[in-house]
Amino acid sequence: MNGRIDADTESGAGSAAIAGASLDSSLLDVGPSRSLFQDAWRRFKRNKLAMFGLFLVGFLVIVAIVGPFLVDDPTKLSKTVFREPPTNQHPFGVDHRGADVLARVVHGIRLSMFIGFIATVLQTVIGIFIGAVAGWYGRWVDTISMRFVDIMLGIPYIILAYAFITVLGRGVPAVILTLALTAWLQTARTVRAGFIQVKELEYVEAARALGVGSVRIMVRHILPNVFQPVVVLMAVGVGAAILSEAALSFLGVGIQPPEPSLGLMINDARSFLGSDPYLLFFPGLAIVLTVLGFLLVGDGLRDALDVKDN
Repeated sequence: MNGRIDADTESGAGSAAIAGASLDSSLLDVGPSRSLFQDAWRRFKRNKLAMFGLFLVGFLVIVAIVGPFLVDDPTKLSKTVFREPPTNQHPFGVDHRGADVLARVVHGIRLSMFIGFIATVLQTVIGIFIGAVAGWYGRWVDTISMRFVDIMLGIPYIILAYAFITVLGRGVPAVILTLALTAWLQTARTVRAGFIQVKELEYVEAARALGVGSVRIMVRHILPNVFQPVVVLMAVGVGAAILSEAALSFLGVGIQPPEPSLGLMINDARSFLGSDPYLLFFPGLAIVLTVLGFLLVGDGLRDALDVKDN
């Protein structure tokens, strides 16, 4: 009888071992865990509009980098050809000054990209700094900072930008500073709201109790947890900066000739809209595609980074 019991025991142990091995193999089949970036990219790829926007942005970035080496000098003027419709030699036509429209559009895209990226980085740094200080210290620092933001937001954007550019002057550096100094407001409010929420969590209180400095807590422990909406604002902000630069140049207070600004090209084309619509169509299409691409990427990042909706 003892032999039978031992046999049953060995049989049960063998079954348990087989079950354990099956369980271990099923766990191994699950695969390695994905990082936050991998999960966000997987959700982003499922968004067809976001991928289309990423394709647009990538294509225009390549045009901005490589295109200027493949076209003529945008300031080169023909002495014999004026207001010529698109041809094989000039695919986008020739404007009223004798400049090749394709060359000016390509260089205009490069200038718009440069201004958009630099202005967005600057306004993000300003917004993060003011929002972090206001959210962390609170009280009168928060009150003064946010009331100033409310006043700035209450002023129409064009008037505010016009006032800044009047003081700073005209040209590329002045336009970049103007866009940065007028576009940080939403970033500051977003970062401030995130700091107010995160600074009350237990791990922040624990860091305070251990004597960790305020700057270290803000940079190392809180900022990474509130940076996701800032990334979305940066993507949308590049498109907004490009559109704002075109608007300022269109009004004559932004980029000045002979710089190939898309806004300047549209302003110059107004007088020839009835007879030569291609002068307006090509720079206008470049602005629309650029802004649309960044907006679609921004919407896709918002959905991909929002874990609650996925």
